Amino acid sequence: MEVQGESWLTTRLDTFIDWSRTNSFWPLPFGTACCAIEFMSTVSSHYDMARFGWEVVRFSPRQSDLMIVAGTITDKMGPVLKRIYDQMLDPKWVVSMGACACSGGFYRAYHVMQGIDELIPVDIYVPGCPPSPEGLIYGILQLKEKVGRDRAAMKKARKAKAKAKDAA
Repeated sequence: MEVQGESWLTTRLDTFIDWSRTNSFWPLPFGTACCAIEFMSTVSSHYDMARFGWEVVRFSPRQSDLMIVAGTITDKMGPVLKRIYDQMLDPKWVVSMGACACSGGFYRAYHVMQGIDELIPVDIYVPGCPPSPEGLIYGILQLKEKVGRDRAAMKKARKAKAKAKDAA
């Protein structure tokens, strides 16, 4: 009996892992202002994030793969945010929720960061002051599509690398 190839099992396993990453984010809320209240509304039964597979809200960065930064980030809070981001395992994604996290909001002060992208990479921006729960859900759905596209691109690169390795 001949096996189709030793890579068959790992390919199927990679497909399953990619599917689960795309459809099951484990969010870590980093709320510092009024946007955090809207995040609480989004997690409530009225909007039911569980229907998308995001119901497992984690408050430990080592168990999360999605950080939702909701609110004003001051210069003193910046290093804390960076440290928490660094503690998250790869792959990890960041959603910047609200005007303050996206661009500093109306706080044009010396002590407020003018967007968290100065400190950590942001995948999706959800504008608003504060954004509605529907807006946050839409933003996370856009992230889901982006993760699916990125995974497909990574697979193509992996296959091309394997072909180049076999040819050499």
